Amino acid sequence: MSDFRLRVFTAVARHLSFTKAGQELFVSQPAVTKHIRELEAQYGQRLLERRGNRVALTEAGRLLLAHAEAVAASAQQLGEQLAGLRDPEEAAGRLRLGASTTISQYVLPAWLPAFQQRYPQVHLSLYSANSEHIADALLRGELDLGFVEGRTKNRDLHYELLLPDELVAVRRTTPAGPPAKPVPLAEALASPLVLRERGSGTLEVVEMALRERKIKLGDLAVACYLDSTEAIKSYLEAAPGALGFVSRPALTRELAAGLLEVVPIAGLALPRQFEAVWVQGQPLPRPAQRFLSFAQGKANARVA
Repeated sequence: MSDFRLRVFTAVARHLSFTKAGQELFVSQPAVTKHIRELEAQYGQRLLERRGNRVALTEAGRLLLAHAEAVAASAQQLGEQLAGLRDPEEAAGRLRLGASTTISQYVLPAWLPAFQQRYPQVHLSLYSANSEHIADALLRGELDLGFVEGRTKNRDLHYELLLPDELVAVRRTTPAGPPAKPVPLAEALASPLVLRERGSGTLEVVEMALRERKIKLGDLAVACYLDSTEAIKSYLEAAPGALGFVSRPALTRELAAGLLEVVPIAGLALPRQFEAVWVQGQPLPRPAQRFLSFAQGKANARVA
């Protein structure tokens, strides 16, 4: 990306923070503000709005971000291809990926073949565990790059947004079909609940959303805790009346086959993010850099 101001803008848009953008790019906050103002003057439109201590993208800002990311991805791809022509061995090496179970089952597998085709000399392995275990493995030096979900952040790790996601309540298909209107929260939580295990990003999102409504898991009828989304789906198919919370991308086949149905719940939204993560302050190995760039390109195409 030839214009440094676009790099500054992209960093601010990613972090929604002038301070964090400056820290990432090693420039002062006044310098970040100056670059943003110059871009706004150049395009004649507000790109960012300040709302108290928060920063939000305007419609023009979202449009510029999409184009800036596309330009950056194209420049990265060109650099990789030119480097490969100069020295094919430069793209070789070991790549140890780790991903939380939802991402490792429903996101990454569809991307890996194309990456391996582009970089056949990269020796790739993928470790699947819950978000907490992925963070621990990164800090122990057992992984090069991780992908996690959830809201808890470890100060020793660096996080970057990969994809937005949403958890939905789901149950075995009923004769009447999905509710026409959102079900009251109290009614939904009266069902036997099937939840992910402790340390899972999925459970963390659900637990935090309920805690905001002054509801404790210990006060609910939890049928069981299971260690994978697949296990939850299989349980629900065999347990009429039970309710689980599952990532929407994980339900494609079951919804199409009429095995499960989504239950909208009044006043309960469960958005979350899939994030790339690595050890704070440590440069990514070259194969990990390549995979991160590749994954971000795939994610941007998926969201577009």
